[in-house]
Amino acid sequence: MNKRVTLAVLLSFCTLTPLLGQTVPTADKDDVVKITTNLVQIDAVVTKDGKPVTNLTADDFEIYEDGRRQMITSFAYISNVAKSDVPVPKVAAKPEKGVVEAPPVPIVRDAPRRTMAIVVDDLGLSAESMNQVRKRLQKFVTEEIQPNDLVAIIRTAGEVGALQQFTNDKRVLLRAVSKLRWNVCSRLGMTVIQPYEGLGENSCYFNSLVVTMKKLRYVLDSMGQLPGRKSMILMSDSIPISKEDPTGSGIAPIDDTAKIGMKVESFDPVTVGTNPTNYGGWLQRLAETAIRSSVVIYSVDTQGLQYTGLTPADSVSGKLPEKIPAFNAAVVDRSRMLQVNREGGERLAKQTGGYQVRNSNDFQLDRIVEDQSGYYLIGYRPGDETFNRRFHQIKAKVKRSGMTLRTRYGFYGVTEEEANRSKPTVQDQTNLALLSPFGAQDLEVDLNSFFTNGKTEGSIVRSFVYLNPANLTFVPANGRHETTLQIHGVIFGDNGVVVEKVKHDIVLSLGDAEYQQVMHDGLRDAVRLRFDMPAKRPGSYQVRIAVRDSTSTKIGSAGQFVDVPDLSKNRVALSGIVLRSSAAGTTAATVMATPPGRSFALNSDLHFAFFVYNPLPTLMMQTKVFRDGKVVKSFPPTPVSATDKTAGGPSLATGVMQLTPDLEPGNYYLQVVIFDKAKDKQVPGSQWADFEIVK
Repeated sequence: MNKRVTLAVLLSFCTLTPLLGQTVPTADKDDVVKITTNLVQIDAVVTKDGKPVTNLTADDFEIYEDGRRQMITSFAYISNVAKSDVPVPKVAAKPEKGVVEAPPVPIVRDAPRRTMAIVVDDLGLSAESMNQVRKRLQKFVTEEIQPNDLVAIIRTAGEVGALQQFTNDKRVLLRAVSKLRWNVCSRLGMTVIQPYEGLGENSCYFNSLVVTMKKLRYVLDSMGQLPGRKSMILMSDSIPISKEDPTGSGIAPIDDTAKIGMKVESFDPVTVGTNPTNYGGWLQRLAETAIRSSVVIYSVDTQGLQYTGLTPADSVSGKLPEKIPAFNAAVVDRSRMLQVNREGGERLAKQTGGYQVRNSNDFQLDRIVEDQSGYYLIGYRPGDETFNRRFHQIKAKVKRSGMTLRTRYGFYGVTEEEANRSKPTVQDQTNLALLSPFGAQDLEVDLNSFFTNGKTEGSIVRSFVYLNPANLTFVPANGRHETTLQIHGVIFGDNGVVVEKVKHDIVLSLGDAEYQQVMHDGLRDAVRLRFDMPAKRPGSYQVRIAVRDSTSTKIGSAGQFVDVPDLSKNRVALSGIVLRSSAAGTTAATVMATPPGRSFALNSDLHFAFFVYNPLPTLMMQTKVFRDGKVVKSFPPTPVSATDKTAGGPSLATGVMQLTPDLEPGNYYLQVVIFDKAKDKQVPGSQWADFEIVK
């Protein structure tokens, strides 16, 4: 058989090269689901008493395709948990006003990690449940998330940006949690169970369910562009398989943008009342998208434990004997409603290899995270009948007693021509570099972004871009060395929505002496590689910069979190911190116009400067140096040294510290905290800057 065939439903983001018929002893963790004419590879989780089992061998498993046992030819256990002695940084659930929490360690693409999208269906949550979700997620972020975990918290209401939400920055995640609110057009009202003789069906029900399904599809498609095995934690009161349509109008089907020409098998509807609307086909497509994107879905039924009997909120007016049959029917209807509301989420979980949490008021998020600590990759050689365009059921068994195995439910067989993703365009590659939490690395790009404010510009996010010139293409032009660059900048706000974007096309033309210096010291052009974007509103933002070499088409990107304070409230606030090896030239006119330093030698002095907005005459400054979440140097408070100040404008504060020999080479963070000594050390503001110590 000469043609190469793949199974579209299980394709990962990258094109997969078929193996040449050999036995594969190990597996690539990025190719979680790999299907070629020579290999079908699936992922599976094994637990015992709810705990992951990690020490099994290939001999402990059996795998079946359409009921026919297959010979296992590849096998591996992939751990998602990094072995590290670095402590988990503590982050306050409610930081002290004005204090900016410590930045996280950078995400490394190939490091072991858990990638989780927590989708809060605020279109399917009651106000009662939303309050519980907010409390549980706050606890989850502060206590459960590890430094290598990549997490997004996404709401189904409103515009959604998916990839750029993934982060290990607990500050960003806690702000996302704080934005969670009950939506007036939710499918649920103030409580999960509506009082007897209440307002009846919410008129927003059907429209909100359409939006929920579309948002889930979009998030799953986006997650397919991240490497490795991922998970979605879907938190909702209401994901039904079917629902009675009292108007008889039904719902238009979801846009099937990823349609690949296969037959979608429908499910029998669960009849509720006399005129059911079936969502089974939609859920099927969501499950297929999840499998295609290597995403396991965990469903959290946020209805929790509910009392279905009568309560004081129920209307009991009238003669009680006449009401008893109606009351009994109401109790039965409530129990049925709770079951119907969770059925769709349960189906998504089962079909993608996850499970549903139900009848639990704490939502068991810690158990879900533990379940993602690792997985087995099991592969076998398919037969010719695998590629008949029909649905093929996969079933895996573990031979040892007392253990439970979960994996994906199956796949369709289609040709590669029908399923293959088109090659991304230059614009697609640039967009992905801006959106993905992993920086594109064809070009070595570093970034320092911070808030500042000017009389004419207002609040802006200023970024200095650092480039390794060895990666750039310089061409001779009139006796000089030139490189042409495209620089794209984006600011992402709440729920990953783009709030600002800027693009610059620049040509760097260097003489021989400047070229030699740049090749030795790196490219830090203070004018042309300075990138300003307006920050029209106060808030917490993710800044991402992508740089493309127009000649070679290589691309690199980097990102940073920036907090923009509200200066209109007359509270003390700090700009970003500029670091220097020398205090020379540090004035209000120049400090934010030239690139700050990043690397400093041992036994040298580290000078730093920042603007203080709405300054007070009694401000004190305390500085600390952190490494791996621990304080390695702490300096006593000193008065803020305002060396330069314009009338009615900010003060320029400066400081200096010595990098003593006891500091080992490596990456550090400088924290500056200012407080008002006249108000019992009330903290009005703080900022961080990262730097490197070199020999």
